[in-house]
This record gives sequence, C-alpha cells and structure tokens, in this order.
Amino acid sequence: MAQSVIRCHRRQKGHRRLMVWSEQAINAIARSDEVRISSDRPDGSARPDVIIWAVEFDGDIFVRSARGATNGWFRRAVTSGSGHITAGTNTTAVRFVAADDDAQAGVDAAYRSKYARYPSIVDGITGPAVYEVTLRLDPVD
Repeated sequence: MAQSVIRCHRRQKGHRRLMVWSEQAINAIARSDEVRISSDRPDGSARPDVIIWAVEFDGDIFVRSARGATNGWFRRAVTSGSGHITAGTNTTAVRFVAADDDAQAGVDAAYRSKYARYPSIVDGITGPAVYEVTLRLDPVD
C-alpha cells in the first residue's frame, strides 16, 4: 500500500508561525494504537522507525519515553530535533519539542483514555515522573 504524505496548515500564534495538524493526520494518529516515529540523522536521512504510542491533546500530538531519558529513540529525537511520524499509510514530517508543563495533565488524561485497556502500562507513562520525557510533535512542511 502506498504511503501518502500529510500536508499541514499554518496558524499564527503571537509573532511566530506554527503548523497545525490536518484533520486527516489527527484522525489517523487517534485511530492507531501504535505509530512509527523516526528521527533524522545529521545528513538528513531517516533513522529506522520505532513503534510507540502517541496521543492527541488540544490539537497537538505527544509521545513519551516509557524507559526514560536514556532510551535510544528519545535521545536521538531530542538531539536531532526532527523526524517523521507514520500512522497507517500517512507520514508527517515533525519537529520534536519538549512539551509545555501546562499540557502535561491533559496528556496524562489522553493516555489514560486512549490506552485504558492497558492500565499497568499506562501507569508507567503518566504522572510527574515522565513529564521530562514528553515530546510534542510539531508538523512541518
């Protein structure tokens, strides 16, 4: 099955231009229990995909490292700052950005809701202990 690249829309916030997720991309991620993310290497090529959980909160997409800040995919994402997320056949280029503190409780609630059937796993990826390993994925053109 061919992959399609999701195009996102621009929005203004203050004096900074930001991209917002398209409805198609948000829906694809929301319907997917697991997504694939990859970070970019210094030469611009993509690293191999990692399967991860992702949630939507307040129009943004978030991921967390279940194994902390030393987890390889997390370190590479933070170092690179850019990569891709794939949900189903839809791939979106992203920037990896530290999540704002004021989003954390909502991200917790989104994980608990989306992955409620896995309570023991969700307990390990919600709460203050994982806030520092929460990334917001900002779409880019």
